[in-house]
Amino acid sequence: MPATSRVPLRRLLRPLAILVLSWLALSWLAVLLLRFVPPWTSAVMMERRLGALLHGEHDFRLRQHWVPWSQVSPYVPLAMVAGEDQKFPFHHGFDFGSIQDAMDDAEDGHRLRGASTISQQTAKNLFLWNGRSFVRKGLEAYFTVLIELTWPKRRILEVYMNIAELGDGLYGVGAASEAYFRTVPARLGPAEAARLAAVLPSPRRLHADRPSAYVQRRAAWIQQQMGQLGGPGYLDGGQPPRMRRAR
Repeated sequence: MPATSRVPLRRLLRPLAILVLSWLALSWLAVLLLRFVPPWTSAVMMERRLGALLHGEHDFRLRQHWVPWSQVSPYVPLAMVAGEDQKFPFHHGFDFGSIQDAMDDAEDGHRLRGASTISQQTAKNLFLWNGRSFVRKGLEAYFTVLIELTWPKRRILEVYMNIAELGDGLYGVGAASEAYFRTVPARLGPAEAARLAAVLPSPRRLHADRPSAYVQRRAAWIQQQMGQLGGPGYLDGGQPPRMRRAR
């Protein structure tokens, strides 16, 4: 390559490298800050607000408020782990066994099912948008690694419980427990916690306060898993379970 061609290339690569390094530093700084500071919103909440505005949903109201770990019933995080990610206390952000099982099922002709961990869902909900593009999945993996390296497991669960969509316009256990059960999160028992976790696959279609037959079956399965995992103490350590697929 002639010397005259290399000079403009260097001028282009230098600001590009600075831009990339700055983005990496800022993204890690944001993750570090959110280890200690409750997020005031999330990318998914902002996307939902914008969607409601664009579609003329004038009566749409987003409800969410932060509830610290100490003020949430221990059955709530246990139910979410039992229903969504039973290996959460033991993996480092990715459950490669579940990913392989999902790929094997797809090869056998079954519908492709999700294999995202709670860490991945937290990263996506907090920083990214809904969708299935390779770019989004790559960014999700990046933020998942950052979160797992920076936050303890309890913090990941605490943030997830507070930003997960649990109904149309309902985000987090605080707003959901008030809307569905007219109580505060600290008073939720195993059955109510299981019903909240049961709507996570499709929170705009399923309802914890008016459970369909599917929600009732899934909540019963989740509550059974909560017992088999050993109760709330499971989140503090123990032996990883064999994965049990929801009915």
